[in-house]
Parts: sequence; C-alpha cells; structure tokens
Amino acid sequence: MTGRPAGRPLVPAYLSTGGVARPSRPHLERLSVLARSGEPVPHGLPAAELALLDVLEGGSLTVVEAAALLRLPVSAVRVLAAGLADRDLVLTRAPIPPAERFDPDLLKRVADGLRALKHA
Repeated sequence: MTGRPAGRPLVPAYLSTGGVARPSRPHLERLSVLARSGEPVPHGLPAAELALLDVLEGGSLTVVEAAALLRLPVSAVRVLAAGLADRDLVLTRAPIPPAERFDPDLLKRVADGLRALKHA
C-alpha cells in the first residue's frame, strides 16, 4: 500500500467548507487581512474553522497567507473566514491599497533643493 501523495490534503477543500462554494461576504479578497476578534471560541466548530482560528492566534494574516499555512485553496479560506466573521470570531479588513506613484517633477525639485543646500 502506498502513502498519500506529499502535500495533498486528506480532506477535499469543498468538505472543509461544509459544501459552501461562495463566501457570505463577497468583498473578502485574497489580500484582505484577517485577525481574531478575541471572542471566546464556541464548542462544536468544524475542524477547518478551528484551524483557521489557530493560525490567526499569532497575529493578523492575509487570506492568501492563511490559505498557504492551512494548505487549502484561497476560495475555501475565503468561505471559512466569512463564516467566522459572520459569528464575530474573526475581524476582516480590506487590503491596503498600493501607494500612488510619486510626481517626478516634485522629486527633481527636492533633489535640486538638497544639492543647493549642500553647496550653500
């Protein structure tokens, strides 16, 4: 008898979400930040939800980071996180937007000003 292939989960992802395919919070994205809320964990939570709460014990993670740690697809972790957020066990925050591009003219003026101060 051969062992299971390395890296393949024992339970298919759709079973870890209880068969739910879409998160209850569609705004939850791959880079949304998850954190534990501090609420006590109720008894009877499914193993996958408990595992997500466990990985969040050390601090905040993005959905994609949690998925990597749990070895689950991002779509499954989005469903799990949304369910936990609905029960106020997990806090969610939108991804941090990328910084805006700097104004090259402003950068040139700052550099010219610094050069002028150096030579003064």
